[in-house]
Amino acid sequence: MSIATAYETGQELDHYRIEATVAESGMASIFRATDLRNGRQVAIKIPHLAMEADPALFDRFKREEEIGVALDHPNVMRIFPDDERSRPYMVMEWVNGRLLRNILTEQGKLPPERAIGITLGILNALDYIHKHGVVHRDLKPENIMIDENDNIKLIDFGIASKEGAKRLTYAGFTQALGTPNYISPEQVKGKRGDARSDLYSIGVMLYEMLSGKTPFSGPSPLAVMNDRLINHPLPPREAEPSISPQLQEVLYRALEREPRNRYPSAHAFALDLEHLDQVGVAERSELTDWKDRRSTRLRKLFYYAALALFPFVLFLVMVLLARHR
Repeated sequence: MSIATAYETGQELDHYRIEATVAESGMASIFRATDLRNGRQVAIKIPHLAMEADPALFDRFKREEEIGVALDHPNVMRIFPDDERSRPYMVMEWVNGRLLRNILTEQGKLPPERAIGITLGILNALDYIHKHGVVHRDLKPENIMIDENDNIKLIDFGIASKEGAKRLTYAGFTQALGTPNYISPEQVKGKRGDARSDLYSIGVMLYEMLSGKTPFSGPSPLAVMNDRLINHPLPPREAEPSISPQLQEVLYRALEREPRNRYPSAHAFALDLEHLDQVGVAERSELTDWKDRRSTRLRKLFYYAALALFPFVLFLVMVLLARHR
């Protein structure tokens, strides 16, 4: 058992009293605690020993804290600096509410008005962090906390990147990319991603909130990621008829495969959502081309066929050259 998981209710860690275990992962444990100096409820994230021993993972943990301490916005979970620590851990704002994932699991999909309202809250948070040089890179319903009034908190900056940072904040293939259902095409290709990558992920979440499903699918995580590189999603209005043509256009703009074709900023994305009546609807080939589903299997078949035929073609070339001597 790691040191992190050994903490029990009522036990003290420096000037914090552990109240309950909130979450466990392979790298850290999160506890609800009380700051004994002022009675404030906080969340404490304690890395496991294996994470502390791995330089790349521990650097990621420290980078998450560094980014969080520098941010101060009502839609972003705060991380508090604290120099009086007997061991590595992170002190975070305690956020009351429910994860967007839990809400979607229970309700399947949300009315357009509510989905748009939640998305505007997320875009407000993104506009702030992007202007401060931070890209989240792992936006998904599991990282959005929602209170009873649908106010949002953006949480978990575990694989975020900071403008000018020499090293990334992840370790491992999956964490480097983000989450398969929400990752941008450029991240699938192994690129670091920028603010427009976050906007793509928001487009996926808005699609899911409106329709109850994500726009791309497949039998495995790699298949899901590949699907967005070679296919168009089911048109939003076919997935959910209550989606207006203007809202569908907004989704298409957010889900553009090429980053340069997406919204240039969170502010521009939000502006269209706030003024849907002013959104022009384009004639898009995606509305019909989505039925032409391509697969990497066919591509692999041609590849292996070419490899098999290569010796035969080479032989023919050699014969023809020999005859012309």
